[in-house]
Amino acid sequence: MDLKTTIQNDMKSAMKAGEPVKTGCLRMLIAEIKKREIDKRSVLDEGEIQKTVSSLIKQRMDSVEAFTKGGREDLADKEKMEIDFLKVYLPTQLSESEVETLVIAAIEETGAKVPQDVGKVMKAVLAKAGGRADGKMVNEMVRKKLQP
Repeated sequence: MDLKTTIQNDMKSAMKAGEPVKTGCLRMLIAEIKKREIDKRSVLDEGEIQKTVSSLIKQRMDSVEAFTKGGREDLADKEKMEIDFLKVYLPTQLSESEVETLVIAAIEETGAKVPQDVGKVMKAVLAKAGGRADGKMVNEMVRKKLQP
């Protein structure tokens, strides 16, 4: 079963179980997938659906930060729940040590020595990670390794 079908079936199950937050979150995800398919004028593949999910997770993380600063813990908690619902549809994320191994290998491959080479190293690491590494964590690690 493909990812899109899985998401649709999970939404139906959430509706039957009477879970309004999960239902709303999955409806929003399906709507975003359909919007991107219309924009692209073709069906999204697994990787593109996963990119959609990760972009929605990033939006939720930004919202959590904003709500926390604004003293709205109730809304921040709702966004955190939605992040948990969405993370199910992403591949298992790499651990810090695995990312560090990829970063070291990419630095050696690209011959990066100065902080200006962060872009080259990031591109290599993210290509190898295949969407299983958080870009922010990779960026921080690359910057640390390329410090003079």
